[in-house]
Amino acid sequence: MDRNTDVAVIGGGYAGVTAANRLAHDEGVTVTLINPRPDFVERIRLHQLVGGNHDAVVDYGEVLAGNIRLVVDSVAKIDAAGRHLELTSGDTVGYEYLIYAVGSGSAEPDVPGATEFAHPIATLEEARRLRPVLAAAPATAPVTVVGSGPTGIETAAELAEEGRAVTLVCGEVLGPYLHARGRRSVARTLAGLGVTVVEGPGARVAAVTRDAVRLDDGRELPSRVTVWAAGFAVPDLAARSGLSTDAVGRLLTDGTLTSVDDARIIAAGDAAAPVDVPFRMSCQAAGQLGSRAARTVLSRIAGEQPAPLKVRFVGQCLSLGRRAGIIQFASMDDRAIPLLLTGSPGGKLKEFVCRTTVKQLANEARKNGPRPARDGAPTAAGRTA
Repeated sequence: MDRNTDVAVIGGGYAGVTAANRLAHDEGVTVTLINPRPDFVERIRLHQLVGGNHDAVVDYGEVLAGNIRLVVDSVAKIDAAGRHLELTSGDTVGYEYLIYAVGSGSAEPDVPGATEFAHPIATLEEARRLRPVLAAAPATAPVTVVGSGPTGIETAAELAEEGRAVTLVCGEVLGPYLHARGRRSVARTLAGLGVTVVEGPGARVAAVTRDAVRLDDGRELPSRVTVWAAGFAVPDLAARSGLSTDAVGRLLTDGTLTSVDDARIIAAGDAAAPVDVPFRMSCQAAGQLGSRAARTVLSRIAGEQPAPLKVRFVGQCLSLGRRAGIIQFASMDDRAIPLLLTGSPGGKLKEFVCRTTVKQLANEARKNGPRPARDGAPTAAGRTA
């Protein structure tokens, strides 16, 4: 294996940190991780940040190997031909191999008024902006959460448990991933917390105003604070760098996570579209994709053929406030099955999963020595890749 191979990782989320830590085990690899924030974001806890009971961040010194160079900045462009990254600060970072793990954020709403009057929650900055808005609203003020996936369900439950008057607007169905048994269980728990669930024909949002949410069927729901949790989108970095992407901007790769355009670029996490069939956006997939991306890079450095990707799912876990939750089990190919863990046991297991996810990253990091070296200033934290 060649010595001192430079590998850059764009994105310090679950996939990026996993990949960087795995690469850092190899003494012949020098790893640079570029991330717009100086801290690791526990994205699966952002609803708790909004609810006021967790800050949802961990110092990179806890989860990133000490022999990794951390650059707090954002990537403006990938120059694949020149094998370097142009940063928004004006600096550049060269690489021999690149792991593209930019993650995802809030999808741009196409509903009139949503951009002006609704509050997205997919990123740390969005969640931090939402928290004081909620704190300033009277406890009895109506809050509407739009979106019936994990983010919407968890946020609605968290705020209702806080005493808020919450309406969850689902569109067609509550928790579309869930098995029917899981859906009924979640509906019962939300009802017990006082959440009004709006679903079925006509329950899609047609418009958002300063103090209301209007549905397709003409109903108008009063809303002092509207939380937008209806979908995710990936950054356009790959597309604007001239790399091939799918219809929503994820980097197109083969079955080894290697870009279809460049064997030196490997994707991981939410922004990867392996063989044009991306996996469900989740930290469950991100960790596996990050690990596989690292192994692909190491195989290519060694002149070996990388193994094809295999991802196995166990289900979906949701917190429903601080005292309950649900574990929806699934087949390994990610189809929900009628096997659940609910109530307090489900909530405790969800919390265990959250803690264990960070602990696993920390354990991987500790195999490589002291805290990572940082470049860049914390003031870069507000930028996105």
